[in-house]
Amino acid sequence: MNVRTMAVSIVAGMLFGGAAFAHHSFSAEFDASKPIQLTGIVTKVEWTNPHVWFYINVKDEATGEVTNWGAEMGPPHGLQRGGWRRETLKIGESVSVDGFLARNGEKRMNARTVTLTATGGRPGQTLDADSSSRTGN
Repeated sequence: MNVRTMAVSIVAGMLFGGAAFAHHSFSAEFDASKPIQLTGIVTKVEWTNPHVWFYINVKDEATGEVTNWGAEMGPPHGLQRGGWRRETLKIGESVSVDGFLARNGEKRMNARTVTLTATGGRPGQTLDADSSSRTGN
């Protein structure tokens, strides 16, 4: 193998190896034995690859404390096939989310379903979040 071929191979390995490493498995980051259901107000939506993330403010009924939670969904193309659009979740809307807690204890979850509550454009509709727990991604 000549030097040029070896250099190209090394660079390609670094580029593609990083992308493969960045895409995590469900079980590495989330715990399927720890289901959670949260209801909160959407504060941010990141419609990006490889996973769509949204954030909600959840109020603790006992203390009144508000905590911001992140929820990971599937990839944009998978969500679109299931009826999602960039505009489905709007800042300020209330949603209920079923999913699984993060393993590291952070306020993050892998969303399985998202139900749009009375404040949404389609109140009561539940959409599949294209969860990694079912697809094995």
